[in-house]
Amino acid sequence: MTNPALLAIGSTLLCGVLATAGIHAYAAGRAQRAALVDRLSGAGPVEGIRARRFAAFDRRLRRTAFGKRIQQRLAATGLALTAGEFVVYVLAGVAALWMVAASALAPFFGPVAGLVALWAGNTFLNWQRQKRIEAFINQLPELSRILANATAAGLALRTALGMAAEELEAPAGEELATVANQLALGRSIDDALGELAERLPSRELVVLVTTLVLSNRAGGTVVGSLRNLTETLEERKETRREVRTMLSEVNATAYTIPLLGIGSMVMMNSLTPGSLSRMTGHPLGQIAVIVAIGLYALGFIAMRRLGKIEV
Repeated sequence: MTNPALLAIGSTLLCGVLATAGIHAYAAGRAQRAALVDRLSGAGPVEGIRARRFAAFDRRLRRTAFGKRIQQRLAATGLALTAGEFVVYVLAGVAALWMVAASALAPFFGPVAGLVALWAGNTFLNWQRQKRIEAFINQLPELSRILANATAAGLALRTALGMAAEELEAPAGEELATVANQLALGRSIDDALGELAERLPSRELVVLVTTLVLSNRAGGTVVGSLRNLTETLEERKETRREVRTMLSEVNATAYTIPLLGIGSMVMMNSLTPGSLSRMTGHPLGQIAVIVAIGLYALGFIAMRRLGKIEV
């Protein structure tokens, strides 16, 4: 035991074993943390269904503020996409539309088509988010009814939320499951429900969340309030459906007019090949095209504002 060589070899082996165990524990902890972050941020279902594409790019992107913002917006839409996948698909769409517009119309329309593709990607996220919000609002009466019945049976609010997550379908079931997971990790009801209201903003959900938060702080039951809220939500649901039906024609017209403008340019270029290239080859023609695109965009925004009524 006094041999320095044996002591050095033993110390080296012991350090190697400890280093290997430490690296293994660090890697396991990091993998568990990444899985937990993915589950709470809405990216968990992606791994459960299929392997992630562009994983390395996604990891680098999500370290940035832009990537975190994209991931939060994707979590609010319920899409089985990561931030890296969405950015890659949008960039591919920009490149494809750029080449198609430059070859079919004129090189001047390539950058314009690229900007339209970026706008379309952002609009697609907003549309998916609004679609999920509408679906969640339609489930709020049933959610309020389940919470009222559970509260009347003497269950705690945490238990009632978990039961509602199991009984309701998506998107309410998925969102409440996220809330239940956060509560299981030690987050307060105020923070978990407040984050839910931020992900899916709506007046109906804000009223429900405020009712639940106040009842949790006061420590009383809210069976009567929840049942009255259920009736109110049912009435608002029918009103929103009627308003959306009445404004469907206005919203359809807002999208039809820009498409008519694009169709007229394609028809003009097909009847007189090269006419758009000659027109956009002169500064006056480029100015005229930019002004026309601006007027179409202004008309689209104005019609969308006219067809948007908050209920």
